[in-house]
Amino acid sequence: MKALRHSGQRGNPLTVLLLTMMAWLAGPAAAAAQELIVSAAASLTSAFKAIGAAYETAHPEVKVILNFAASGALLQQIERGAPADVFASADAATMDQGQAGGLIDPATRRDFATNRLVVAVPGTSSRGLQGLADLSRDEIKRIAIGNPAFMPAGRYAREALVVAGLWANLEPKFIYANTVLQIVDYLARGEVDAGFVFITDTAAAGDKTRVITELTIQAPIRYPIAVVAASRQPALAGGFVAFVLSAAVQDILTGHGFGKP
Repeated sequence: MKALRHSGQRGNPLTVLLLTMMAWLAGPAAAAAQELIVSAAASLTSAFKAIGAAYETAHPEVKVILNFAASGALLQQIERGAPADVFASADAATMDQGQAGGLIDPATRRDFATNRLVVAVPGTSSRGLQGLADLSRDEIKRIAIGNPAFMPAGRYAREALVVAGLWANLEPKFIYANTVLQIVDYLARGEVDAGFVFITDTAAAGDKTRVITELTIQAPIRYPIAVVAASRQPALAGGFVAFVLSAAVQDILTGHGFGKP
């Protein structure tokens, strides 16, 4: 009788149906567990959140995990073995360092956006600042700037100020920040008189900040993206890079204030 009952259970249509449904449900669940880690410059935060959501809509089997920080800090993380599949930098120099160190796949490197550096003030500022030279005025005490050691925005600002002959004069007023988002936060709170940020950062801040002038930079501010050499899923990472370069995603970037590559 045991054998007969066992045989009947194996052939029970309900049992077979349940097992089939469990296998069918397990397939999408397993696929959904596929993760793609994208390390992107802090100035890309708003745009890449939208891009990540768009990618997940187009690829529901993939979960995009976004990691935002200063470009130099992200490169250090990758160098130290932090997991990452895609790296998007706010400048070519940082990506050059990654390429020289064998941290990215150079064959996948592409420029995907451009940006502009500006001087911004709090939206409620009544200082009457109109240009770069006004930052030298005695009543201007605190100027937020990215740390040039690992922030592209800080290096670009230093370059422009050195060319303008203002770096040494303004340096005692500098409040160094770790990301452009931190600078925007200082401006929004009125904790600094002015700050050097990308035009896209002011767009995201709305009326909490106001641009007074754009800085002259010798070379265009280009944003490169590439597959991380240590990625465990380079094909998937390469697909994300291609997605960022697509017309639809370029429209997303333009909508967030970025220029075409």
